[in-house]
Amino acid sequence: MAAKLKTGDHVIVLSGRDKGKEGDITKVMPSDGRALVSGVNMVIRHTKQSQSEQGGRLSKEAPINLSNIALVDPRDGGPTRVGFKFLEDGTKVRFAKKSGEVIDG
Repeated sequence: MAAKLKTGDHVIVLSGRDKGKEGDITKVMPSDGRALVSGVNMVIRHTKQSQSEQGGRLSKEAPINLSNIALVDPRDGGPTRVGFKFLEDGTKVRFAKKSGEVIDG
């Protein structure tokens, strides 16, 4: 199955404690159905000090389910679903279903 959301896409959170926040996808884990989004779903991890880094309470991003994020529409800035279509030259591209804008290609 083709990937509807890819690394570098600008997305918005649809549900959860970070609802309404926006960020860019830094990593996609298709086997788990999750993605890391910058600045979203921040958790605190207690880490022990080591020779290379300082210990303490460190904030980091936790993976968020793909069903809880949606691509930001390039035209109006709201959430949109993603579809696929073929252009005249035969290339397959993603497009925003809300506005019809081509996302990549």
